[in-house]
Amino acid sequence: MKALVIAEHDNVALKAQTLPVLTAALRLAVQVDVLVIGSQCGSAAEAAANLCGVARVRKVDAPHYAHFLAENLAMVVAQMAGAYDYVLLPATAFGKNLGPRVAAMLDVAQISEITEIVDGDTFVRPTYAGNVLETVRSSDPLKVITVRPSAFAPVATSEQPAVIETAAPGPDMGVSRFVGNDLPQNPRPELASARIVVAGGRGLGSHAAYHALLAPLADCLGAALGATRAAVDANYVPNDYQVGQTGKAVAPDIYIAIGISGAIQHVAGMRDAKLIVAINKDPEAPIFQIADVGLVGDLHEILPQLTAALRR
Repeated sequence: MKALVIAEHDNVALKAQTLPVLTAALRLAVQVDVLVIGSQCGSAAEAAANLCGVARVRKVDAPHYAHFLAENLAMVVAQMAGAYDYVLLPATAFGKNLGPRVAAMLDVAQISEITEIVDGDTFVRPTYAGNVLETVRSSDPLKVITVRPSAFAPVATSEQPAVIETAAPGPDMGVSRFVGNDLPQNPRPELASARIVVAGGRGLGSHAAYHALLAPLADCLGAALGATRAAVDANYVPNDYQVGQTGKAVAPDIYIAIGISGAIQHVAGMRDAKLIVAINKDPEAPIFQIADVGLVGDLHEILPQLTAALRR
C-alpha cells in the first residue's frame, strides 16, 4: 500500500498539523510520500524530508502556487493520486478547501476528519459536534482522507533525510486569483499547535475584560489565546481565535476554559486536551462535566489572583 500526504506549509516551513497526518499515513501504508506544492518552497521540502517514515518528497514549485489556490493545487494532486492507495490531508482550513476538490476530480467519496484507523478500509470520525463517533467503511480503491491533527501524535525527525524529487508543475487554472492577505500580528503561539491554551467565553462580559484578564495570564504561561463562538460573535476577539465545531480543533497539554459554559459546539473542538481546567461561577455549567480541575467563583476576582501568583 502507498500513501501520499499533502503537506501544509507557508513556503518556508511545514505547519505542525502535517506531522500527525504523516503518523496516520504510516499506519495505512508501507510507503509514504509527501507532496510539497508551493513557490520557492525548497526549505519546506527539506523539512518534510527530515521526518521519520517518509520514503520520498515530491516537490512541485512554480510562482502560481505561491498562495496555495485550491483549484491549482487540486489539479496536481489529482494527477499524482493514481499511483497511490491513499491521499491524506490535515483537517484544517487548507485541507478542507483542497480535499473535497481532489475527491470530486477522482470521483470518490472523501472520508473527513478521521480520529482513528480501524483497518485499511475502516475509519472512525466524530459527528454531531463530537457527541457520536461514526465508523465509516469505504470500498473506493483510492481513498481521500482528511485527518484531525489532534487525534494523532506527530512524527519525530529522522537522521537520514529522504530523497527530494522535483516534479513538473501544472498550468495556472486561472479560475481564481489571490487579492490580498491581512493577518493580525500575534506574538503568542499558534492556537492550533500550542501546548497551553487560555480560552474565554461570553462570561467575560466585554472585549476589554477579555484582554485585561486573559492576556496577562496567557503571557505568564506562554499560552495561546482562544475563544468560544459566542465571544467571537460579541466581538471580544477576531474569528481566528475561535475553538469549536465551526472553529479550530485543538489538543493542548492544558486547556483553561474561563467563563465558558461548555456548549457541545465548543467542546467538540477542545475535548482532546490532556488537562482541562474550568473557571465558572455557575456550579452546574456543563463544562465541569469534562473538566479535570474545576473552580467555581467570580472570574473577575480569581484571574487577577491567579496571574499574580504565577508572577511570583
